[in-house]
Amino acid sequence: MAALDDPKPTPMMAQYLRLREEAGDALLFYRMGDFFELFFEDAKTAAAILDIALTTRGEHGGAPIPMCGVPVHSAESYLARLIKAGCRVAIAEQVERPDEAKARAKREGLPSSKVLVGRAIVRLVTAGTLTEEALLEPRRANVLAALAELRGSIGIAAVDVSTGAMVLEECAGDQLGAVLARLSPSEVVVPEDWEHGPEEAIYRPRTTFASDAGAERLKAVHGVTTLDAFGDFTRAMLSAAGGLVAYLDHVGRGSLPLLLPPVVRESASTMAMDAATRGSLEILESAQGGRAGSLIGAVDRCVTGAGSRLLAEDLSAPLLDVAQIEARLALVQFWRDRPIERASLRDILRAIPDLGRALGRVVAGRGSPRDLGQLRDGLSEAARLHHWLAGAPDQPALLAEITARLTGHGALTDLLSRAVVPSPPTERSSGGFIADGYDAALDELRAISGDARRAIAAMEARYREETGIASLKIRHNGVLGYFIEVGARHADPLMAPDSGFTHRQTMAGAVRFNSLKLHEEAARIAEAGGHALAAEEAHFEELVGEVVAAREAIAATAAALARLDVGAGNAERAAEGDWCRPDIAEDAGLAITAGRHPVVEAALAKSGERFVANDCHLASDNRLWLIGGPNMGGKSTFLRQNALIVLLAQAGVFVPASAARIGLVDRLFSRVGAADNLARGRSTFMVEMVETAAILAQATPRSFVILDEVGRGTSTYDGLALAWAVAEAVHSQIACRCLFATHYHELARLAETCEALSLHHVRAREWQGDLVLLHELADGPADRSYGLAVARLAGVPAPVVARAKAVLAKLEATREATGGIAAGLGDLPLFANLRSAEPEPASPEQQLAEALRAADLDALTPREALDLLYEWKRGLPRDKA
Repeated sequence: MAALDDPKPTPMMAQYLRLREEAGDALLFYRMGDFFELFFEDAKTAAAILDIALTTRGEHGGAPIPMCGVPVHSAESYLARLIKAGCRVAIAEQVERPDEAKARAKREGLPSSKVLVGRAIVRLVTAGTLTEEALLEPRRANVLAALAELRGSIGIAAVDVSTGAMVLEECAGDQLGAVLARLSPSEVVVPEDWEHGPEEAIYRPRTTFASDAGAERLKAVHGVTTLDAFGDFTRAMLSAAGGLVAYLDHVGRGSLPLLLPPVVRESASTMAMDAATRGSLEILESAQGGRAGSLIGAVDRCVTGAGSRLLAEDLSAPLLDVAQIEARLALVQFWRDRPIERASLRDILRAIPDLGRALGRVVAGRGSPRDLGQLRDGLSEAARLHHWLAGAPDQPALLAEITARLTGHGALTDLLSRAVVPSPPTERSSGGFIADGYDAALDELRAISGDARRAIAAMEARYREETGIASLKIRHNGVLGYFIEVGARHADPLMAPDSGFTHRQTMAGAVRFNSLKLHEEAARIAEAGGHALAAEEAHFEELVGEVVAAREAIAATAAALARLDVGAGNAERAAEGDWCRPDIAEDAGLAITAGRHPVVEAALAKSGERFVANDCHLASDNRLWLIGGPNMGGKSTFLRQNALIVLLAQAGVFVPASAARIGLVDRLFSRVGAADNLARGRSTFMVEMVETAAILAQATPRSFVILDEVGRGTSTYDGLALAWAVAEAVHSQIACRCLFATHYHELARLAETCEALSLHHVRAREWQGDLVLLHELADGPADRSYGLAVARLAGVPAPVVARAKAVLAKLEATREATGGIAAGLGDLPLFANLRSAEPEPASPEQQLAEALRAADLDALTPREALDLLYEWKRGLPRDKA
């Protein structure tokens, strides 16, 4: 920035430039009175994002200084837009009052007129460290993650700073993408120079990721001497945790947010899904962005933000433990069977504030009196729910656990009820949030202030009578304080020296005065008001201390309320859509009767249309279904709906089917639909092949795979060959459950050699030249693809369709004469028997010849050439003689 080179900046600009350098890559919000100002390039960036006026202020380095600003009272809304645009913002606040600045100047021997109020960066606002209600989405968790690699394993520390929930886990390097896809963090912190860091990661000093330091930081945060009570943490986990806590300390400038005791997540405890699968199934976000059209948008019936966030977590990490899944399903069943009680519960939950996030703000030092009121009201309602639920008969185990965590806050709620007014304000600077009767001294100060205000009102009436000016008023503003105001035409008598009034200000149509008695009463109000504000601030800090001391118990209650909301919301969705409770089994079967796609069914219902349900029955001897049929016939929908039903079942949610028995799935893969990734130089076909390769490398016999039109992005021969080989590999090598949709009718011949493969198709008929799509799945191969009929439906011009029909007839005639492109494929050996056909490995002599050809002899030094000869000699076989 050229302007920073000015050799003689003003004191204010020198202070700004020092803070600007400290802010690094963040925009700097520089507090000046009632505004946060931005200068230089920061101002240009912010003005463009916020669509606010860009002005100039003075000169620096011989050029005007670009400048823009936002009001302090509405800064949160502007911050939200900047964070959403990918910016980080440093907040530079005034850290001393003007009188303190003058006292400092006096101590330092400086002129008081030249002194500058001290400012410092008090916080960095980043995407992953938000706690303010206005900056967060109520129904979406805001996760900050830190990554650290140690001896080939990657430790992950993740925290939702708004609620304090912290999870530590470890994974192999090739699984990091799937873990990050599940967490969906807003911000990722990694050690500097780490080459595997994701795009847009924040790089921090490697020293902050030391595992020993991480353990010490966690001990210090939680006030313990050992972490044994929290879990068995690996060195990689502790390394990531250390980096996470250090980053939070950095952005908070020494003030940490709420951090609950860390929980270990075992990698084998949840179903694995990579980023491609999550995107394909549109679990939390549709392809168009947002919740509309996503799975959670179709499932979520929670009435609280915390419940929706927990449901999103459930859907992102389906369980692998049958007992845990059944516990969630039993909770849903309990509320599904009790519609009247369910409605009452949801009404109560709907009125409960977001306890977790209110607690997070209070512990982070950003709480308000309103947050204390929310904690009081929410904990009181939780206690009421406890009394109601404690006597409920036939409680499932999970509900009993939830009920036990809803109580235990009687002393705190009693204190907050006595101390805080029923409807506390969002700001505490003006006071008025401590209830009458809580502090006798505060009540007395308020009485003094009230008496003075009544005296001023009486004074106004008396002055009107004495002066004969009926329009005389005593007013107040932040600059003059209390003053007497009369119209300009009545001002002359009050200007007289013996009138008892002192002129203060002349306006366009009015004149303002003061009087000795008004000054005395105003002083009484100011003094009493100042003491009252100080007393309320002291009480606020005391109340915050009580909340902080009970933070873990409050967080447990907030989590219990969220789980209760998820159970009741899932029951509401099940009743609304006539969804069934799935049976969960340990085997590798899959039996779904009359399954439906939850998102598509909901979209059709809005237009009054009916979704056509279909069955899916996979077993060890019938584990791969090859599905043909026309475009728009419902193949992709059928594939996705079964994957979603598996996901929902293992997340502990009822499923859209009349019956379902789900054998546990350890990994779910979906290769359905693909798009260009131009930013990474990948075509649609390349993306498809990358996803297919991941499936073939990572799927296990307990996985569930859905594949749609593998090989469609290349030539017919290449595509068919790839589809054939992939189908054989899934069937014979992986041996997992799989639904494989294709337009290659030639693949039907696989049924002759693959004993666990069966043929199916989506039904369609042509009626009087029109294509009728029945969306029903039937046994047997597809007889044709109806591509021309679909083209006609899409509006392709009739001459083009007619020409295509003539070309098709010619091609079909050729196929009948030659046997088609699949001729001879039936004679191929199975994939599992191809090892003998693989090329023999190169002999040592052949390897030596290849190495010699590849060597750049002119570039070798004598020493390098000698080393190379020794290396080649070692690679040759020894003489057996």
